[in-house]
Amino acid sequence: MPPPSTLTNRIKVQLKLSISRLRMVQQKDTALAKQQRRAMAALLEAGKAESARIRVENIIRSDLNTELLEIIELYCELLSARVGLLEAKECDPGLEEAVKSIIFAAPKIEGVKELSVVRALLADKFGKEFTMQAMENGDGKVSSRVASRLRVEPPAKELVEAYLSTIAEAYGIDWPPGSKAKREAEEAAAANQDDDDDDEPSDRHKVKVLEEPLSTDALSKATPPRDIGGPKSPVSVVPPSPSTDNVRPKLNLPGPPDLKPSKKMVDAGLSKGSNSDKKESGPGGKIPDVDELAKRFANLKR
Repeated sequence: MPPPSTLTNRIKVQLKLSISRLRMVQQKDTALAKQQRRAMAALLEAGKAESARIRVENIIRSDLNTELLEIIELYCELLSARVGLLEAKECDPGLEEAVKSIIFAAPKIEGVKELSVVRALLADKFGKEFTMQAMENGDGKVSSRVASRLRVEPPAKELVEAYLSTIAEAYGIDWPPGSKAKREAEEAAAANQDDDDDDEPSDRHKVKVLEEPLSTDALSKATPPRDIGGPKSPVSVVPPSPSTDNVRPKLNLPGPPDLKPSKKMVDAGLSKGSNSDKKESGPGGKIPDVDELAKRFANLKR
């Protein structure tokens, strides 16, 4: 791919400068429009409706100009992103609307001198005939949004009234007279409707405000709180948690000692017993009678 020409590089640089300048002008116009709206609100509050109707046209024109700057800014960003297509001798069909819209609108936009430089560079690139066709919009390639916002004609009466009503509502002014009370009534009705919708379930049955008291049977079946029933034991044992080595751990609680006969008792009491007696009597041996105990004492005395 051949490197871009010097003219294309200049167009790209001027497009970036135009984008920055367009954004600055938009911010300035937006701040100025806020001040103008406050002035319109003061006129409406003072009862000077006719003066407000005349001066609100400046706000409408400022808003249209701001919208125009936003559209031209988008077209400049489009050309900057596709600047490689400007290398062709003929204008690319995908860029024709953006190029012709910039050429058509640049002389009518104030405060953006970089845009005039872009227009001159595009005219040098595509020729005089292309430029004249764009300025006259003979083929209708210029964006209708751009053309409509550059028309010099007074705004419609409905638009003027809509602007004034919007400004009055934004600043809480009763204009036209009685509209503020009407708006408050509508807002209250809407709020009540929202509350009713929240209180009513989907099956349209009303929600009970007070719950019925629990019966005696229900209270007897209810599980008592853990705090009732006396003081808790000061000793608490936490069961072991499962792990990969021991999935089902068991809790071993301390119990009474396992009472088993000592070695001496086993030797003294079971030395004379037979193997069959051991099996029948179990590990503790069977209970000896009185004669056997006497013999054991006699053996111990020896």
